[in-house]
Amino acid sequence: MSSLNLDDFSDLIERPDGGVRRDAEARRERQAVPPGALGRLDDLGEWLAAAQGAVPVRPVEQPRVVLFAGDHGIAALDVSARPAGTAAQSVRAVLEGARPVSVLARRQGVPVRVVDMALDCEPGALPEDVVRHRVRRGSGRIDIEDALTPEEAEAAFRAGVAVADEEADSGTDLVVLGDVSVGGTTAAAVLIAALCGTDASVVTGRGGEAIDDLAWMRKCAAIRDALRRARPVLGDQLALLGAVGGADLAAMTGFLLQCAVRKLPVILDGVVSAACALVAQRVAFRAPDWWLAGHVSGEPGQAKALDRMALEPLLDHAVRVGEGAGALLALPLVRAAADLAAELPETAPAADDETDAAAGTVAAAAAPEDEPMDYSGLD
Repeated sequence: MSSLNLDDFSDLIERPDGGVRRDAEARRERQAVPPGALGRLDDLGEWLAAAQGAVPVRPVEQPRVVLFAGDHGIAALDVSARPAGTAAQSVRAVLEGARPVSVLARRQGVPVRVVDMALDCEPGALPEDVVRHRVRRGSGRIDIEDALTPEEAEAAFRAGVAVADEEADSGTDLVVLGDVSVGGTTAAAVLIAALCGTDASVVTGRGGEAIDDLAWMRKCAAIRDALRRARPVLGDQLALLGAVGGADLAAMTGFLLQCAVRKLPVILDGVVSAACALVAQRVAFRAPDWWLAGHVSGEPGQAKALDRMALEPLLDHAVRVGEGAGALLALPLVRAAADLAAELPETAPAADDETDAAAGTVAAAAAPEDEPMDYSGLD
């Protein structure tokens, strides 16, 4: 019998401080630049202040990119542009600084952490700090079998919770969340279609490296078949992740929930992180208040999930590469919002208003009191 009770997250997760947000809004109204002139940056600054519980908002000084990695058995059906079982190659490229997320992170001074949950390679092929949370080698082929056993699903979920605690304890003040996977967008699409009650074709995209029409049809059929296996376990989020998710997706879901518990803001990347966020929302409805949608990835499943959670993407630059790169592009925008909210000066009361107010006070003090009228001459 599992000791993991997902209902606990609903009790533990609070919304960002509404009183602090109102204080941040009031401060914004007093600043030199008129409210609304900075557009969405105003909302971002106020959201971050509420998340931090601080006015003025503190600068984002210790962000971190966290990427959960895994291979998915469904990739054996040629639903991805990359060969099945090759996610480890991408992980090595990230670690060696040869991927877009590596370049962007290096230029912004943001460390990148990769967490192997189910890569299809020998553990010794990667550094110990990458593989120490691994649950299994590859996830099952979700159109015909479960991605994980119940024990593996729980272990992966708990690993994500542990990673969130590690980040919060180390002083990370904002997370850019992404994935490194082959076949991950297929599993993500199944989760989104199941939770939103839509058909497979509505959520089937072409992935980061665009697939051709034949591969798209194979992917759509695989999602349709996996959906049949997902529907009977819709009421149990952990069972759902075990049936049609994967170790990396289960870990990301646990990570997102625990970040909300620890009041650690997260920027979501593409369709995989959006799918995990949607599962997490089913667990704890207040959790999405701690997340931002970094960008539009072009995947229809991502758009469906973000709409369901009422999260509006910050950027739309048609970045499809995945691995957290699109969300990392949004980080400078969040940092700029924090800096503006904290450093723009407040306006002093107008001098004329002060003079008028003082004159009114003096006049009131000098005015004689009303004297009673003399009625003695009247008969």
